[in-house]
Amino acid sequence: MLAGFLFLLLLTDGVSSERNCSYQDVVDYLNLTNNKDLFSLTRPVKNYKQPTEVELVVALYGILDVREKDQKLVPYVWIDMWWKNEFIAWDPEEFCGIQSFSFPAEFLWKPDITIHEMTEKDMGPRSPYLTVHSDGYIGTADDKVLISTCRMRIFKFPFDIQSCNLTFKSVSHTDDEIHLLQLLNSERTTMMSDHLIQTQYEWLFINMTVDNRTVNQFNYTQTQIVYTITMRRRSALYIVNFLLPVMFFLILDLASFLISDSGGEKVGFKITVLLAVTVLQLILNEILPATSDRIPLISIYCLGIFSLMMLSLLETIVVIHLLNKDAVSRNNEADQDKSLSEVCGDRQSKLCFHNCFRDAKKLTHSASAVPELLTKAKEESNSQLSVESGELMVALKTLAVVLNNRKEEQKPGYWTRMTKRINKVFFICYVIADTLFLIVLFSIWTSE
Repeated sequence: MLAGFLFLLLLTDGVSSERNCSYQDVVDYLNLTNNKDLFSLTRPVKNYKQPTEVELVVALYGILDVREKDQKLVPYVWIDMWWKNEFIAWDPEEFCGIQSFSFPAEFLWKPDITIHEMTEKDMGPRSPYLTVHSDGYIGTADDKVLISTCRMRIFKFPFDIQSCNLTFKSVSHTDDEIHLLQLLNSERTTMMSDHLIQTQYEWLFINMTVDNRTVNQFNYTQTQIVYTITMRRRSALYIVNFLLPVMFFLILDLASFLISDSGGEKVGFKITVLLAVTVLQLILNEILPATSDRIPLISIYCLGIFSLMMLSLLETIVVIHLLNKDAVSRNNEADQDKSLSEVCGDRQSKLCFHNCFRDAKKLTHSASAVPELLTKAKEESNSQLSVESGELMVALKTLAVVLNNRKEEQKPGYWTRMTKRINKVFFICYVIADTLFLIVLFSIWTSE
């Protein structure tokens, strides 16, 4: 008899140990499908004065885009929320050790948590299920692609560090109804985000801090949790594509001082370099927002170099004007010398004609006096040598005067000498101004 009872007991234990359990058994036990209105319409508390605590965990999975022009951040975040439903509970031992199960989200109440900075509808896929635990805690895990507003501080662009907030709050509940709590502190949130992050666009993730903020609005108090994403811009591409080209244009403008001021090539070269910097400024205007409260340093950089190049162009125009003024005075002197030489040439031809006519007349009248001329020729032969030597001295003096005049013509004029001094002084001041400007600007740029 005892043996039969023990056999029956063992048989019963074997059946109970092999009993099959399903999630539907738990759902039927909780009566979730039949009492949908009870579980989904109102806040799940037995005493309305008891607030529902919502625990929040946020992790950054990626930085998809940062729009400086629109001042928007597009992050990809993971959001986990946990809260307790006081009407849901079961003993896992009665249901084969079932600790939790997934249930459609529309059947259960969810806290109306929203992100204050979100400007457009969430583009990420939302999970259609909630996770229900045996102790009554319900959790949801969503991946969100947010388009949130973020005030961009671009004063040090492209060496800037941006901080964007994601503020979580309830839409309609106060702290008496819903109390938000962060589950992880700033250090653990940063470590988790740094481990999970997959893409960072052109940015380098620094940290993610968590802070509680209590807001008093319209005679009610509401707690908000603020997640601040801090990131640094990767500036290598902007240095190569923007800062260095502007610097090269400045070096070309310095090299243009080696070009001669006599022609117009120097002015044309400087204008071309100036227009190239203007094109880069137009490209920069398409990147930076127009609503910045401070002028960015990169705009000061372009404007300063543009101003220095413009001063260099104005100096070149003044120098060429002075050289032209000196050239005009030389041309006037040359015209005067030419007219004077023409006048002197006419006078010499007239004197030669009169002398020849006079000599011919003398020859016709003195043809009968040939014997007398022969005797005079002998006497004049001695005096002719002295006359020729005198004429040679006069010719040498004339040649010396001509050479001196040519040397005076080759000697630079007053304005030409002044332009050389102006170029030298301006070049030294130009180099000093460029160096000081760049040193001060980059020291501010790279300072923390």
